[in-house]
Amino acid sequence: MCGRYMLARDAQSLAEEFGVSAPDRLAPRYNISPTQPALIVREVDRKRVAALVRWGLVPFWADDISIGQRMINARSETVADKPAFRAAFRRRRCLVPADGYYEWQSRDGRKQPYLIAPADGGCFALAGLWEHWQRDGNELETMSLMTCAANAALGVIHDRMPVVIARADYGRWLSGDTPAAQLQDLLKAASDDYFVARAVSTRVNSPRNDDIECIAPLAALS
Repeated sequence: MCGRYMLARDAQSLAEEFGVSAPDRLAPRYNISPTQPALIVREVDRKRVAALVRWGLVPFWADDISIGQRMINARSETVADKPAFRAAFRRRRCLVPADGYYEWQSRDGRKQPYLIAPADGGCFALAGLWEHWQRDGNELETMSLMTCAANAALGVIHDRMPVVIARADYGRWLSGDTPAAQLQDLLKAASDDYFVARAVSTRVNSPRNDDIECIAPLAALS
């Protein structure tokens, strides 16, 4: 699964990477957690736009938004069939910019967090789904991150990882003209050498902590 990630890139570089207007008031985030605002890039009227939505997808048919707390990830193997995700997968796909994500490995009875980030230090795009919910005059936009089986390099930490969309595939993923059935080739793990993982402080375990110390290498904190 993917339950935390970071995005500390400046707005201008994000605008250049994703072809959108620079988001306003975008602060560095080192520990983005479920139910918190998350930046997404989506296509509206054939144009890419950036938006802040809540992490944890609430299906349009839901009666209670608390369901979103259980919908932070959508499994690529079943996304086309699951009632909570299938409509969004067909019509409301998005990119979720990130600089890295966190995963935990059980070690000697405790869980050690790892920051997993591209080996080249660049920004990357997680495959996401977004949804619009409305009831009794209340409206909410939410998203979920797609996951797949982990590659061999990261499988020693966790058996799942988020799906990464390559820059060359941004347009195909976002376009409403692309049938969902033609996207299966994108729902796979990144290559073994795409990411590197490093142990970080358990400070990241609490969603209340959101500062640069969350990504400091474990050795630097001892």
